[in-house]
Amino acid sequence: MKIIFMGTPDFAVGTLEALVQAGHEVMLAVTQPDKPQGRKQVLVAPPVKEKALELGIPVFQPKRVREQESLRVLKDYEPELIVVAAFGQILPKELLDLPKYGCINVHASLLPKYRGAAPIQWAILNGDEVTGVTIMRMDVGLDTGDMIAKTEVKISPEDTGGTLFDRLAEAGACLCVETIPSIVDGTAVYTPQDESAATKVGMIKKQDGLIDFSRPAKAIECQVRGLNPWPSAYTSLAGKTLKIWSAGVCEDATIIDGDPASGTASVAPGTVVFTKKDCFGIQTGDGILVCKEVQLEGKKRMSAGDFLRGNAIEVGTILG
Repeated sequence: MKIIFMGTPDFAVGTLEALVQAGHEVMLAVTQPDKPQGRKQVLVAPPVKEKALELGIPVFQPKRVREQESLRVLKDYEPELIVVAAFGQILPKELLDLPKYGCINVHASLLPKYRGAAPIQWAILNGDEVTGVTIMRMDVGLDTGDMIAKTEVKISPEDTGGTLFDRLAEAGACLCVETIPSIVDGTAVYTPQDESAATKVGMIKKQDGLIDFSRPAKAIECQVRGLNPWPSAYTSLAGKTLKIWSAGVCEDATIIDGDPASGTASVAPGTVVFTKKDCFGIQTGDGILVCKEVQLEGKKRMSAGDFLRGNAIEVGTILG
């Protein structure tokens, strides 16, 4: 099968590798342009570009894939199939109609839920217990095309945006390779999405990490996990940013590990209500957030126990 692959981040790398390992001829890898990073604004190549070059696959990095010059380049390859995984640009109809077998997308949610960007993070942010990957036939809408195959992935209580990202990337790569033969032999079933059940999510922004302690502890714990590793959930302590990397929930505001925490139900959200050897608790709008791993601005990420040994936080301190 002659394939053009389109993808950009780490999530897409596994699918690219799986296509090559399955014996498909990946003629071209299309990815976003290199982007400047860091204080020195050094240009950094997308993960898909790095992997493609490692595999000996030509790379094309158009600023806008819908421009005629870009389309001419892609048409010259005469692909039989275009496989897309987190590419980052909307494909025009002219490109969707180019391959004999169309364009398919590896989308990291169980469509029609979580169309759009960052479906992995939003599944954790919303407290979902199950998510998955959908292989869909692309159309001109945003993740609105017919579904071809799905696989479910359970979200564990320990999953972060990073760990779930890795598991869904692996699941998507396997499902994509398994689905292609049915597309080629005509046995694939194309199921329209239920528009009444569709949900859309936007890109995660840095400010989404700011913690509002008036929310329930469980919602904040999901925020901590969902936004790990980026942009991370954060608050402030004595004028410095305090990132919370790992946390738990104590829903009974009057008992902490068998000890009374009298009066915590009436204190303001964001107030430290207890400190222990290896953690500290913050009152929220409903329950107590138990902080287990943190990072103060200018310092390394560390366990809450190590943090408390170097930073005196008294009960009654207000964060945020």
